[in-house]
Amino acid sequence: MDTTIKEILTQEEFSKKNIIRLLKSEGEDRTLLFKKSADVKEKFIGNKVWFRGLIEFSNVCGKDCLYCGIRKGNKNLERYSLSDDEILAAARFAYDNRYGSIALQSGELESQFVTNRIESLLHKIKELSNGELGVTLSVGEQEPEVYKKWYEAGAHRYLLRVESTNQDLYNKIHPNDSKHNFNRRLECLKSLQDIGYQTGTGVMIGLPFQTIDDLAGDLLFMKEFNIDMCGMGPYIEHADTPLIEHAENLLPLKERFDLTLKMIAIIRIMMRDINIVAATALQTIDPIGREKAVKIGANILMPNITPGKYRDSYKLYDNKPCTDDSAEDCQSCLEARVRLADAEVIYGEWGDSKHYNGRRLKAKG
Repeated sequence: MDTTIKEILTQEEFSKKNIIRLLKSEGEDRTLLFKKSADVKEKFIGNKVWFRGLIEFSNVCGKDCLYCGIRKGNKNLERYSLSDDEILAAARFAYDNRYGSIALQSGELESQFVTNRIESLLHKIKELSNGELGVTLSVGEQEPEVYKKWYEAGAHRYLLRVESTNQDLYNKIHPNDSKHNFNRRLECLKSLQDIGYQTGTGVMIGLPFQTIDDLAGDLLFMKEFNIDMCGMGPYIEHADTPLIEHAENLLPLKERFDLTLKMIAIIRIMMRDINIVAATALQTIDPIGREKAVKIGANILMPNITPGKYRDSYKLYDNKPCTDDSAEDCQSCLEARVRLADAEVIYGEWGDSKHYNGRRLKAKG
């Protein structure tokens, strides 16, 4: 006889078969899943949310991923790079508003110039905030010595989304060349972990060719890899990308949204004390999508503090929300959203992953 959802949710560990059952849950079973994940979050994290002030400082990218709006091959995009002064002004806003942390995100580029520039910016951000502003980087694949330089300059968290942990699917959504290598992506994640970063990854949900089995495998990968942070969101197509030709065969947006919530709920239960981002893409599908994610497991929100004139040019997918909000508007909006989710924004703290601290203690022991 099949194990019931109620029985699965009492288990300490989930098999792939268990996870597939949970991903397919509907009605009362789905409600039980979300209640369990909300209870786990409250017990291990509390009803708390931390802000990461998001600075999308450049949409110049050396990669050509087939799903991404800022891919190198997109000729319909106006490219930009913020000046150092613009980046530091945004960091100052975050510091003055007691966000606790910022996230520096850009397209993926590898060069000595990029290495030196980010290293210099990190020192300046630490200086302007008296060392009080936490810094997450999300700038793609780099050599280990580059990651080490940035870590020593003050970055302590790094998000490198793998987008799919099934190598065959990964190859279908990336060009077949040396710049888009699945194994290198995993090697970079391992380097980040070894250097000492709080290490995060994540996947897109509802990709062309993707199966429920793939998604279950993604969750098991994250558990086995022992990640500290997770950023997952629904795949939303972009008109200027090669994958748009598969748009007619995609799951409906509502199903992609629902699957994303289930993925967040399941990873919260599987990895009780990691940090989980409520992705902006959820709000593209459902006006209160991020609140729903916070209610059932997410504890990180990323208010956009990029100068407004650039936001329309950092579109990884179509219909990205909040591109015309000011940094102040974004903060007020997210505070209200957090209250709607019966949670509290914690200001003036880094909001480090509790899982990271436990993982590092085990490694030392």
